[in-house]
Amino acid sequence: MNLTVLAASGQTGIALTRQALRRGHTVTAIARDPEKIALPDSPNLRKVAGDVNDAASIAAVMDGDSVVLSALGTDRAGTLLTGARAVVVAGPRRVIWLGAYGTGKSAQVAGEGAGMLAKVLGDRLPDKVEADNTVLAAGGTVFHAGMLADGPESPRRRTVGLESGPPFDLGAKVSRETVAAAMLDEAEAPGFPGAVALPLAE
Repeated sequence: MNLTVLAASGQTGIALTRQALRRGHTVTAIARDPEKIALPDSPNLRKVAGDVNDAASIAAVMDGDSVVLSALGTDRAGTLLTGARAVVVAGPRRVIWLGAYGTGKSAQVAGEGAGMLAKVLGDRLPDKVEADNTVLAAGGTVFHAGMLADGPESPRRRTVGLESGPPFDLGAKVSRETVAAAMLDEAEAPGFPGAVALPLAE
């Protein structure tokens, strides 16, 4: 498949890009500074500059056949919603978006821990929720991951819907490699279009 990875220079974006290439896909990797996409050159990898605050730069590398996987994250409120709108307006075939477990549609399922997360996120929480909803309204899939960690892909990983979500636990971490694998599974065989999916380590 021809995949587009947004925020490809971050840790999760690198994992997505690396795994996609390993699975035999062709990848357009987008970052504000493509030089920071720390992966060796490959015939199947195209590194391009793009900034979600410049919607035209995003639209320039996407079309109706694009399958977009976003690892966009930020410490500044407003960026996620701006990014979601830029991607949706570009009109890709599918969007697979990374969000946070315990926010928005998964808050009730996550239970009491979601309140703690809301305090940590502060003014970034509405931004996350609105970005997720923008992607879902366009028929995309939003992955609500727990606390991200380094480490290998979990051999017992699974992806479930909100109805099977566990209580939110700050100590129950999931590796970025596990999350990336789950997002790529969704790109290859859609199971949660227009819905929130939960990537679990076991």
